[in-house]
Amino acid sequence: MTNLMTVLRNLIFYSVILFVAIQVLARFFDFASKRLIKVGGGKKKLLLAGVGVFALVLPLLLAGEPYILRTSVMVLLYIVLALSLNIVLGQAGQLSLGHAAFYALGAYTMAILTVSFGVNFWIALVAGGVVAGIFGFILGIPTLRLKGDYLAIVTVGFGEILRLILINWGTFTRGPAGIPGIPSPSFFGIAVKGNTGYYYIILVMVVITIIISKRLEDSRLGRGLAAVKDDEIAAESMGVNPANMKILAFVLGAVIAGFAGGFFASFVHYVNPDNFTYMESVTILTMVVLGGLGSIPGVIVGAVILAILPEALRDISTYRYAIYGILLAMMMIIRPQGMISLDSLKRRSAADENPRGIWNFKSLWRSNGR
Repeated sequence: MTNLMTVLRNLIFYSVILFVAIQVLARFFDFASKRLIKVGGGKKKLLLAGVGVFALVLPLLLAGEPYILRTSVMVLLYIVLALSLNIVLGQAGQLSLGHAAFYALGAYTMAILTVSFGVNFWIALVAGGVVAGIFGFILGIPTLRLKGDYLAIVTVGFGEILRLILINWGTFTRGPAGIPGIPSPSFFGIAVKGNTGYYYIILVMVVITIIISKRLEDSRLGRGLAAVKDDEIAAESMGVNPANMKILAFVLGAVIAGFAGGFFASFVHYVNPDNFTYMESVTILTMVVLGGLGSIPGVIVGAVILAILPEALRDISTYRYAIYGILLAMMMIIRPQGMISLDSLKRRSAADENPRGIWNFKSLWRSNGR
């Protein structure tokens, strides 16, 4: 009874801290996004250039801090994973709770090809993305008839089936023992060793993933995904094929997650089925929900927060997943749109372009000569 009261007291304490943290962060990001929208194009480019320069010199600044640099690599890796799920969930509106399966496919493809067959890292990385994309296509087919909770159950089942195959197919995956000895990549004959080389590889992957996500969001396909997310029947009546849009979202998200899995396998030089459990999918999902569904800046912020949070909670790791659950529940109640909402960014941008409001009846009256 004493232990139960201690656990409840600790959870209440952490809940209060999370509540305050969510309120403070929400106000900060509201203020920051409002100020950023008002910044001119030249200053925005200068700001992006500053962020880019900081990202490039960060390994030099952390040369004497290998732990922080390694944590930075994992933060960037989770940004890629969160953005890949954001394509499926945030842009297409398909609730996937088995995203870690695509992550695992990329990792095991990298491990098997490099260790068992001696394939080059870069070829194995591409192969991991292709294999994950094929399974994403296969998983995308049930989405033609399923949605919501039913789709989530299918994706959970897919993730668990794959994990059990990895555990029991010992002759191919080495079962629970995993696959050790995954080699480091090489670039023009120079072996990439240490955290610095991996940092720059994953940084390039992050930049490419952001560009793909942004281009997709602004493209005709992105608008089709948004239409399917809002109303499938209305989208179909306007000439959008919901089936193609859903499958596209699953395939693209799976390919990017497969690339991330291949990188992870080479980075840690070892893969094991326990790295790709259902809770890993929940962690990635929490990043997307925390940041804001469909919001690229928000998803990046959510990934950074939740990638660093486990390190901060290392002393209280027993409560980690309980805190994740409390965080999700609080976000749904307090801030359902996420830390940086895509809709609020669009509204503020429109308001900035027309400070007197979209429906300026006085201007319309005068323009008609009345």
